[in-house]
Amino acid sequence: MNKPIWEPGSERVERANMSRFIRFVRESAGNDDISGYEQLYEFSTRCPDRFWPLVWEFCGIRASGEHTPVLVDGDRMPGARWFPGVRLNFAQNLLRYRDDRTAIVFRNEWGHRRELSYAELHAEVGRLAHALKEAGVGVGDRVAGFMPNIPETVIAMLATTSLGAVWSSCSPDFGIRGVVDRFGQIEPKVLFTADRYGYGGKRFDCLEKIRGVLGEMPSVERLVVVPYSGEPLDLGGLPNAIAWPDFTGSGEHAIAFEALPFDHPVYIMYSSGTTGVPKCIVHGAGGTLIQHLKELVLHTDVKREDRLFYYTTCGWMMWNWLVSGLAVGATLVLYDGSPSHPDGNALWHLADEVGISIFGTSAKWLSAIEKAGIKPRESHKLLHLKTILSTGSPLSPESYDYVYRDIKERVLLASISGGTDIVSCFALGNPLLPVYRGELQCRGLGMKVEILDDAGRPVRGEPGELSCLAPFPCMPVYFWNDPDGTKYRNAYFSRVPGAWCHGDRAMLTEHDGIVIYGRSDATLNPGGVRIGTAEIYRQVEQIPEVLESVAVGQHWDDDERVILFVRLREGLALDDDLRSRIVRQIRANTTPRHVPAKILQVADIPRTISGKITEIAVRDTIHGRPVKNTDALANPQALECFRGLAELEG
Repeated sequence: MNKPIWEPGSERVERANMSRFIRFVRESAGNDDISGYEQLYEFSTRCPDRFWPLVWEFCGIRASGEHTPVLVDGDRMPGARWFPGVRLNFAQNLLRYRDDRTAIVFRNEWGHRRELSYAELHAEVGRLAHALKEAGVGVGDRVAGFMPNIPETVIAMLATTSLGAVWSSCSPDFGIRGVVDRFGQIEPKVLFTADRYGYGGKRFDCLEKIRGVLGEMPSVERLVVVPYSGEPLDLGGLPNAIAWPDFTGSGEHAIAFEALPFDHPVYIMYSSGTTGVPKCIVHGAGGTLIQHLKELVLHTDVKREDRLFYYTTCGWMMWNWLVSGLAVGATLVLYDGSPSHPDGNALWHLADEVGISIFGTSAKWLSAIEKAGIKPRESHKLLHLKTILSTGSPLSPESYDYVYRDIKERVLLASISGGTDIVSCFALGNPLLPVYRGELQCRGLGMKVEILDDAGRPVRGEPGELSCLAPFPCMPVYFWNDPDGTKYRNAYFSRVPGAWCHGDRAMLTEHDGIVIYGRSDATLNPGGVRIGTAEIYRQVEQIPEVLESVAVGQHWDDDERVILFVRLREGLALDDDLRSRIVRQIRANTTPRHVPAKILQVADIPRTISGKITEIAVRDTIHGRPVKNTDALANPQALECFRGLAELEG
């Protein structure tokens, strides 16, 4: 058995929220057998109707109504319903504090600084909620944010959800088509944007994109523009536009939190669009809240004195996860800009300046700064840092070595894994458990996670499909524009009926840790950002010379890079000019992350008998893996075009 590379000290274990919770459960449930995490996890999955109310009470969730029944139709997945007798408001739980403690610390790469106390945050939300209500926003309406990671984005989300409206956001690096493909489906009544955002020493205009977006989104009745850059604001040509300060005014307004059912929608998030426009995943207020509190309070050990940071955009679910830290009363640290500008040390400077205690980032960034020779242990104090979180893609064993060697020795490194689909995690950290090189510490409480083989049987010690075999509160309540639930069921339950299959290839280890190997489906995941192939195809196939294309992820340098294969019109050859036009088309209409690392020409592309391009067969071929079910292919000989490309260089 391999040895742990980090273990918690006795003082940390004793002070951990997880330890207090174990004692609380033991006393409340009258079960002296629960002495550690293993027994607690077993109890949480065996007795969900007893476990989740204990999380509710321990985390102090504010609601009205009856907690029983906890679970209705618990043998159905999907279809189970949680806490049907409860009414609550998501924003009210995040705004439970109104004191002078710091709620938000904000910095950006321009040097802008801002801090808000909980009392100030509450007042700002009150003003905006009043303005939204005056603008006609009410229960069930959608409000969208095309916003950078700034305090106004948090305020807009809280004001929206206080009214019972539904919040949805994406980052401002999306092109017009990417925004319309998302927000156009949900028809927001109000749209928030900033005038500009900064990244890598450059400033980018948002309003020009918004002009194009509004032309395809007639549902928007009000555009609220945050004068983020400090430059003069020009709202010309923007219908129904108003500057944030003019919209909110300066008065004081009490917040009338709308009490709603447990599964009332709070967020709409987006799948990566593998087979068409992105699917709109609707998350419920109660499920999101109780799951986030379980993960923040117990697994991440967040307390009021903590300063909680995650490097994220507002289009990644880690932003939603981070913001729920307000419900704990912690201080959120927001950063907008490139983590690598100007020299790769911006986030470590931030950690020292504001005293970050829990630091979240991506596996790709940790790998990148290691290659850049950055050694924060030698250049920074990191006095308050106690936990480093990593997600987005598998954290390589070498990155574990780097963290403990070159960042900080006495720190809990928690690689975590879940996704937009559940707005949370299946496997994550634990302040009571050791850290093993290359492993996530544990399965999340209340999540009946198993690794299934090709026959759908649970296995240990060998790779398989990461799955969940019982309902959990943060399952999506539905997909938008999916009235009979077909898209929802096909997304997660088509492979093994009654089991949520997540699309990750993983292994359960001998000490109940998890190793994540990457995606098991066709979704691309470069740098930890999930990208749907359909979003690339829609752009590439607008190029006249391209007949069809296929994009796959290739394992490369401890990460994944996107390879695009194109089939061109007869007699044409792929040259540098055509490659450049393809890149420009993708970059202009999606995001820079969608741009392939390599573009190659092939004579044919494999497809199923029903005519669908089979990305998984291409991906397996370039990795030198056998292709299953070639009988299902209409043209299996097309795979020969890709053989020998497993060692693509450069």
